[in-house]
This record gives sequence, C-alpha cells and structure tokens, in this order.
Amino acid sequence: MAPAERPAIRAGAVTSAAAASAAATSAAAASAGVTSAAIAAVAAQIRPYIRRTPVISLDRADFGLATGELVLKLEQLQHSGSFKARGAFTNLLRREIPAAGVVAASGGNHGAAVAYAAGILGVPARIFVPEVSSAAKVSRIRSYGADLVVAGASYSEALALSQDWIATSGAMSVHAYDQVETMLGAGTVAIELGQQASSVTTVLAGVGGGGLLAGISAAYAGQARVVGAEPADAPTLTCALKAGQPADAPVGSVAVDSLAPRRVGELTFAVIARYSGSVVLVSDEAILTAQQLLWDRLRVVAEPGGCAALAALLSGQYVPGPDEAVAVVISGANTTAVDFSR
Repeated sequence: MAPAERPAIRAGAVTSAAAASAAATSAAAASAGVTSAAIAAVAAQIRPYIRRTPVISLDRADFGLATGELVLKLEQLQHSGSFKARGAFTNLLRREIPAAGVVAASGGNHGAAVAYAAGILGVPARIFVPEVSSAAKVSRIRSYGADLVVAGASYSEALALSQDWIATSGAMSVHAYDQVETMLGAGTVAIELGQQASSVTTVLAGVGGGGLLAGISAAYAGQARVVGAEPADAPTLTCALKAGQPADAPVGSVAVDSLAPRRVGELTFAVIARYSGSVVLVSDEAILTAQQLLWDRLRVVAEPGGCAALAALLSGQYVPGPDEAVAVVISGANTTAVDFSR
C-alpha cells in the first residue's frame, strides 16, 4: 500500500547554508552507511542476542479515536527494557573493543543496554548517567555489573564526563544515538515491524537524540511515512530543523531521562534529513495521559519517554487518514510506575 499524503507538520530539508558547511558534509558522509540493506545485515548479526518483540494489532477506536488500523510495537519488552539493546549489541559486535572496554553516557536506557550487552559479551563497561536518571534505571544498570557513575545535572554533562574518561582510559565510546552502529541497531525495529505488520503505512516513534527515528526512517527508505514525536519542552529535532542543523534546545519535560539531550545528533540529523522524516511536538500532559491510557486499556506499562509517540496520536498532534495503517513504537519499561509491594 502506498503511503498517504504527508501530514501538515513535517521535517524540512537541510538549508543550503548548512549543507555547504564542512560539519554537515562530514555528517552526511559518515551517515551514508545507514541504509536499509545495512540494517537488514545487522538484524541478522544481532539476532542471537535480542528478543523479537511482539506487536499488538487493534483498532484506533479502542483509544477513543476514529476507527482505523493501529499496531503497537512493544520494545519495552526488549532486553534491558528498551530498543537500546539493539544498538548496544551492534556496537559491541561490529567494532574493535580495546582492553579498557566501553563507556557510555545515558539518561538511563542506553546505559542499561550497554551494561547488559557488555555483561553478555564479557566486556568491561563504565556508564555515566546524570542525577535526573530514575531510580529504576540506575538500579537496572547496577544489576548488570557495570561500573556506574551518577554525576551531572543533565545528559550533556554526563556525556562530557564520559568523554574525559575516554581520554584518560582509552575505552571505546558507545554513543547513545550519534553513531552509525547505534542507528543501524535501532533500525532493526523496523525490519521486524515490516515482517510482523506489512500493511503499515505510517510509523510513529519518539525522538530524543534522533537515533531511533533515523534508523527507522532509513530502514523504510520512503516505503512508509515515519513521524517523530518529541516533548514540547525538549524539542531537539524541531530546533534543529528551524536552524538547518543541530542546535541547542531546552532540556525539560517529564521525559527528561530518556528524550532530552541538549541537541539532536549530527549524524542522526543527516539521516533524518535524507529520508524526509516528520516531527510533531507533544506536551507533558499528553505524554502522561498516553501512559495512563496504555495501562488502562491494555495493561501495558511504559515510562513517559516511551509513550511520546502514542501521545502524538492520542492528543491529535498527528491525525491519520481513515485508510492509514499506523504503527507506534512503545519503548522504555524502566519505571517505578508499578509497585508490586503495595
């Protein structure tokens, strides 16, 4: 089925001035390897190490919307609690790892994924997370045996500390989003989704640094519309599109520990621009409402950042046509929203 018309709110192309800059040219060249064929090859390579997460097919009317096909891809059931395990294993399996091991900076989910993958593959790992990381994510990272450093007020500060460690230790950086291998791994979500729900014409996914949106966009390569959803209080991609290149954005939102880096990645921006991705903004209220409805209607639990894409649909920030088959990626289960001790 051919994709329907693109929504009114969509990603713009990189401006000619940005495209002419050395930084943009370098990013475009580096990200050129993020293709559907490369993602398919990665999917086969990491297959023994990840779960093939399930999908739920339902009617949009189940959420009070106009009737239409809706598919939820449940990536919160992935190892370590998010799609991030895909990129973590891709990095560790495809790159040469030094004796010092690997290092990652993260709001929490990427750190948990790298810690998990490193533990499975017997690689030393040090993870830096900011002080805003949730207790659930900190606990998950520690449980995998990584050396954990909790420092800095934001992801950007934790990233700077990790870079200092790389300079002194010689450890290999596993970037949370702005790395070719990370994007290739994230794109394997789309490979599975295409096999599980071939009728899908539109995919909604959350945006922080842009790795998931870039990977999914490259995997579909125009065969489906791919729409990003990001918190209005952490509009990294929106700010980048306005500037024609990655630019600093506010760091706020209830999803601060998963969807609020200071700016979208240089490489991810180049990939998203190439495949003409779209982006909409969602409020914190809409994110929390989506989280609650996901639990009320389906008894599915996800953290706020993992509900941003669903929030775009439920709040009307993205309105599909009646014939659109919409898939939403749900990702991020590292939350204390459910307390079984009560």
